[in-house]
Amino acid sequence: MQPLTDSFGRVHNYLRISVTDRCNLRCLYCMPEEGVEFAASESLLSYDEIEEIVRAGAKLGITKLRITGGEPLIRPDLHVLIAKLSAIPGIDDIALTTNGIFLAQQAKQLKAAGLTRVNISLDTLDPTRFKFIARNGDLKRVLAGIEAAAEVGFSPIKLNCVLLKGVNEDEISQFLKLAYEQPLHVRFIEYMPIGHADEGWKNHYLPLSRVLEIAEEQGYKIHEKDEVKGNGPSENWEFNGGVGSFGLIHPISDHFCKNCNRLRLTADGHLKPCLYWQEELNVKPILGDEQGLLDMYWKAMAVKPENHEMAAKLKDGEQSHVPTSRRMSQIGG
Repeated sequence: MQPLTDSFGRVHNYLRISVTDRCNLRCLYCMPEEGVEFAASESLLSYDEIEEIVRAGAKLGITKLRITGGEPLIRPDLHVLIAKLSAIPGIDDIALTTNGIFLAQQAKQLKAAGLTRVNISLDTLDPTRFKFIARNGDLKRVLAGIEAAAEVGFSPIKLNCVLLKGVNEDEISQFLKLAYEQPLHVRFIEYMPIGHADEGWKNHYLPLSRVLEIAEEQGYKIHEKDEVKGNGPSENWEFNGGVGSFGLIHPISDHFCKNCNRLRLTADGHLKPCLYWQEELNVKPILGDEQGLLDMYWKAMAVKPENHEMAAKLKDGEQSHVPTSRRMSQIGG
């Protein structure tokens, strides 16, 4: 079949799948402290339904999957879903984004089921600040999850650090040191206005040019790195003499839409062509109809916009579409 190509010539081979909108943390940039209204359990796609949707996508050239949430590891028996997806012809890469709290207990089982890689959210190396940013949880358990991921052989192990001006920017040098000394890929991510483009977002937004400035100030000799497996939109750098590497994901200061190759499937069964905009397609009414699912993928291609225009929100500029009202945890990070 013809590969999934949108009206701007971008070929799509990547599906991000949220398995739950629930999370055990309440991170500043993702969810308000009081939480959000979670979807009813019965409204979530079952593992069999997710498998059906992915099988249709694989026939159109989807080869890469990422399991997200909320926190995906709070969905019971996630390894069962991983095993189902890894058995689909054409699927050759399955990654997981997690806050790491429950990873140590599940890493071995997930690897055996066919999980390829892990991305672990880690916004601070300070236990007290962790409590402030995440509003819950224990940094020690995240660090144990990173260690367990290495022990079972996940590679590369990526650490996702959302930079917040006035909150954790003073730790950039520590994260660079971590990437220099250990075989980890630290990814600095700009704070995105997903579901809340308010003054709080603007006040905490920090362009990632600051990371390169600090690397120079610290005396690191760095050079651009070839693609890291599954790197997506990351701009990658490595150190002369260092063990690990780091990446910059800057959707605001240097948006990456021109190379977008991804779709998102929400936990409650909506296919989203773009993370930022409101448009989403309800998959549930066509479950059981393979041709209907194939057509739905193509419909997503037809309505996918050229870019997300997030940068316009910094200056309160006009936008061509309606931004989503869903928070990141409700869409799938």
